[in-house]
Amino acid sequence: MFTSLASASFCFAQQTGTLAMANSIPDGSTFLVRLQDRLDTGRLQQGKRFKAKLAEDLIAPNGAMIPRGKKIKGHVSSIERGLHSGMLLSFDEIDTNHGWVPLVATITGVPGERSAKTDEEGEIQRKGMSKRRMIESAAVGAAIGTAGGAAAGGGKGAGIGAGAGAGLGALAGVFSDRNLRLEKGTTLEVRLDHALQVPIR
Repeated sequence: MFTSLASASFCFAQQTGTLAMANSIPDGSTFLVRLQDRLDTGRLQQGKRFKAKLAEDLIAPNGAMIPRGKKIKGHVSSIERGLHSGMLLSFDEIDTNHGWVPLVATITGVPGERSAKTDEEGEIQRKGMSKRRMIESAAVGAAIGTAGGAAAGGGKGAGIGAGAGAGLGALAGVFSDRNLRLEKGTTLEVRLDHALQVPIR
């Protein structure tokens, strides 16, 4: 009698576990979300809440689905300002057809955003100024410096002004573009760190 009850309990637990697995988006799954807020390291504070929307359907093995467009809530875990600006975004929960459920996930990329990259921990970082950008900034600075130098001292002044202007132009470009900004509508690639249970009722 005891053996039969124990066996029945084990079978029930096994069936319940199998149902739960079939009803879950497995960890490691990747999907896309879109920001509903503008995030700027120059203005953000740690703990600031943000909203996003699911950009594609999430479908569990048994067909249970969280449809695209569902809302996602999160917060800013950390901010780094300066030349190496960045932000770490944490997700809190996602809306489903049957209420909100916890969402544990890491950002793995920012598709289409050339000025941003992600590290292994999911921090979004601003890419450094490219060589091309530095050359362009230096060229603009040189042109301004040449004009100012020529006005002050003729041909020789133009040469000196061009050199000084090039350096100032490069520096101005670096310091005026040091914040990381993610505009509303920015797409983020996300990886589940914990299986996402999809409620069915």
